[in-house]
Amino acid sequence: MKKAQKKIDLNETEIEDLFQRLQDKTLFDKDYEILMRMLEVLVTLNEVVRQKDVSIKRLLKRIFGIKTEKRKKLFDDEAPSAAPSSPASDIQNDGESRQTGDGAPSEELHASESKNDPEDTVDAEENSKDQSPKGHGRNGVNAFTGAEHKKVEHIDLKAGDKCPLQCPNGQLYSLKPALTLCFSGNSPVGCTILERERLRCNACGAVFTAEIDDGTITGSRYYDASAQAAIAVYKYGFGMPFYRIAALQELVGIPLAPSTLWEKTEALADIIFPVYQEMVRQAAQAKIFHNDDTTMPILSFIKENESKTDKERSGMFTTGIVAVLEDDTVIALFFTGRNHAGENLDALHELREPEKRIPIQMCDALSRNTSEIFSRYIAHCLSHGRRNFVDIIPAFPDECKKVIDTLAQVYKNDDIAKKEVMSDEQRLAYHKEHSGPAMQTLHDWMTTQIKEKQVEPNSILGKAFSYMLKYWPALTLFLTIPGAPLDNNICERILKRVLLNRKNAMFYKNQVGAWIGDIFMSIIHTCSLARINPMDYMIKLQEYKSRIKQEPEKWMPWNYQETVAQIESQAIIG
Repeated sequence: MKKAQKKIDLNETEIEDLFQRLQDKTLFDKDYEILMRMLEVLVTLNEVVRQKDVSIKRLLKRIFGIKTEKRKKLFDDEAPSAAPSSPASDIQNDGESRQTGDGAPSEELHASESKNDPEDTVDAEENSKDQSPKGHGRNGVNAFTGAEHKKVEHIDLKAGDKCPLQCPNGQLYSLKPALTLCFSGNSPVGCTILERERLRCNACGAVFTAEIDDGTITGSRYYDASAQAAIAVYKYGFGMPFYRIAALQELVGIPLAPSTLWEKTEALADIIFPVYQEMVRQAAQAKIFHNDDTTMPILSFIKENESKTDKERSGMFTTGIVAVLEDDTVIALFFTGRNHAGENLDALHELREPEKRIPIQMCDALSRNTSEIFSRYIAHCLSHGRRNFVDIIPAFPDECKKVIDTLAQVYKNDDIAKKEVMSDEQRLAYHKEHSGPAMQTLHDWMTTQIKEKQVEPNSILGKAFSYMLKYWPALTLFLTIPGAPLDNNICERILKRVLLNRKNAMFYKNQVGAWIGDIFMSIIHTCSLARINPMDYMIKLQEYKSRIKQEPEKWMPWNYQETVAQIESQAIIG
């Protein structure tokens, strides 16, 4: 507890007399007591200014976002060196000996709605990219996986013909085709007007209208699979509200009302719902769960809150859960409603097979993110602990540099484990050997700083130390449990899409709208994590909607292409 400061009551004459005695070096006994109080006030004011400076910095980050928190941007010194392995030598130097390295920044969701850029995670990855030769910066042809391919053949030439330049014995043969990229602009939903010929019998008056393809298209309007998929991707993949899509459609001469866009989206949700259910069931069997949540207004809930008492729950949240399966397949799920992240994770437990091993849960240290119902190993985000030191670098540069450099070494070791494709057990052994000593050194040093009162526990640095020490077992679960992740960055990245949707659309109208949004966001962002084209995926789900109800497990984003290929091959053979 902070000691209360005694009031210093001096008038201007007394202050001038004190200054004069200081210059003459003729201080009285009572002057020493006054000067001690002044020093105490000065120390207190200095700490208050530091805390306010950090608060202002966090506020500016919340308003304007975060550009980067990479180590080379935080410290203008030489390249980081390896972390020391001897705790004793580090403590003897009283923190003056500093190891260097790099770490992975992350923005704590409940503290600031701004999230890390996925490219701002580990500088070790950036260093490897910097070593690659620089190119022209354009995407290669292989990057255009959604482009349509069209063959352009010679009009007068073919393989085997004689050379047209009249060279002796010259004969043409095939090479790899020359590739040219041709771009065209389209609105989210295009439209083609089909002028179907009509004929009338002059005797009986019967009208005969030309059929379209196999005659499945009837009526004056028809929305194909690509149109409905495009609406869903624009809305739930990139946060464009229906009224904005409608305005764009009207601007390009293909008007669609927001109510029509919602109607088509709701119809598509009914088709893909069996796939979503299967995704949830498979996600419940995961070996690792990343979870976090953010607020999401729902108008019908806001109206309900007007009649609720103070003790009744009134919050509205969207929970993001990233489930990592045994084969490392990744599933993104979203749940919007009254429940917190921990409660939504517990709901998955009802679908989990009893023989499955105890899963690992990665989250931040908020109590609402965990629950005792679902038995699991709890890991906390190491990047959240790092963030506490990033914010206070101007006030305590040496101490913060020590912590950030140690965590950098841990991330560097984890990057090596990924590049060498280590198993969970091999990764655990590698971290114990290379990251364990550095983390133990850091733990001992922070403990010494607190116990020997070299750091004020209530100061911003003391609070950062206390957070790390309080949650140390969960922050270092990667040193005890195979496969435990270091941070929750992957979950925070998918929650960026929730924030984008909330920023643009602002709210859901009711629970049905939120439920449909969860379905589409789960499918779209699971496709994104698997590097699958969500447009193509939802088009195929519509084309084979009668089949996905029978075997939805064969129509997951990561295996639907194999299923389609099998169906097409069977059709050819048949």
